[in-house]
Amino acid sequence: MKLLLVGSGGREHAVAWKLRRDDPSLEIICAPGNAGISEIGECIPVKATDVRGLLAFARRGEIDLTFVGPEAPLASGIVDLFREERLTIFGPTRAAAEIETSKRFAKELMRSAGVPTAEATSHISMDSAKDAARKVGAPVVVKASGLAAGKGVIVASSLEEAERAIEIMMGDRAFGDAGAEVLVEEFLEGEELSLFGITDGETVVPLLAAQDHKRLLDGDLGPNTGGMGAYAPVSIATADLVDRAIDIVFNPTLRAMRAAGRPFTGLLYAGLMITGDKVRVVEFNCRFGDPETQAILPLMQSSLLDLVMASATGEGLGAARIVWDPMHSVTTVVAAPGYPDSPQTGAPIRLPAPPAGVTVFHAGTSRDSDTGELITAGGRVLAVTGVAPSLAEAAEKSRSFAEKVTFEGRQLRRDIGWRELERSARAS
Repeated sequence: MKLLLVGSGGREHAVAWKLRRDDPSLEIICAPGNAGISEIGECIPVKATDVRGLLAFARRGEIDLTFVGPEAPLASGIVDLFREERLTIFGPTRAAAEIETSKRFAKELMRSAGVPTAEATSHISMDSAKDAARKVGAPVVVKASGLAAGKGVIVASSLEEAERAIEIMMGDRAFGDAGAEVLVEEFLEGEELSLFGITDGETVVPLLAAQDHKRLLDGDLGPNTGGMGAYAPVSIATADLVDRAIDIVFNPTLRAMRAAGRPFTGLLYAGLMITGDKVRVVEFNCRFGDPETQAILPLMQSSLLDLVMASATGEGLGAARIVWDPMHSVTTVVAAPGYPDSPQTGAPIRLPAPPAGVTVFHAGTSRDSDTGELITAGGRVLAVTGVAPSLAEAAEKSRSFAEKVTFEGRQLRRDIGWRELERSARAS
């Protein structure tokens, strides 16, 4: 079986790693891939956003299944193009992907479906956005409505910060066209969870819940990033809570998408805010998250490939369930200097061989064309995942090996999983 994997990040490396474990005979071709993925399969120089180039390659290469990692090709309609050519592909259509590509659309959908979420208003002018921020009061959340690589959210603790955030997004266009429209949203207190569900459009199979760490610095300080680490499982994500999230978030959302003529297939991500017994949606994504994927997949014992095929072929997920390893996983991201605003690349990387219980997923890496040396090629460079019987041991494995990865100016957090560790300490 030949699989085309679209993307080049740590998420895609983790997916390739897992799919190869599911089926050692699987032939994996990645576009464009990275230095780590090249050790699992072939990498070809086709950009993830070149959807017609990917279509041409899939036809020419007789690809059996295409797995789309990042959101940009989904937003560009890669699934629509492949389906028109009767090619099997995992992911939502362009219209369904709008649940991530337009935060305004997602809010309107949630309101119509009765899905619990924060109150918000959308704006295409700075003046109206600033007026809305003043009405909500601080703290207030300002979000770029479009795609901003996971970074288009600013939590403003004062009205001055809120107005500056609006100016940065709408005036300075710090997030490009994503900031042409913004949402001004009430601030939700609580603890965030990342919950993924693989779906055929009707049935949804939840994955293990994880918790992402968006801020750059320890203690959840510094600017928002695409994610500096994650861990799984999360103790507050009880079986009852996950069942409730399926009932009040995933199922009504999928029904609303079908009713709107935009049936959603693939991977639906719900960023949830848990406040006491309340479950509310912070945002939806139309694909696997990064770095949560790197924390979740090493704990998955059953086949991801079977679920992906069932969703992509339309055979349906039926009564599918996932078997999980009863271990703990912690992922620490090692980022380039200047990340997230202006990451510097091209630095040589010293990457020792990882010990047992540690897996290194490549994100922004490549090989020097002259020397073959491993070098930095993106903002988030590597994701170091430790797996152990306890969260504390997994965190230690992840952190200690991440410290051994060296390149000039590297950045990493040393407190991934801190909320869970504090919760565990209080319980004992």
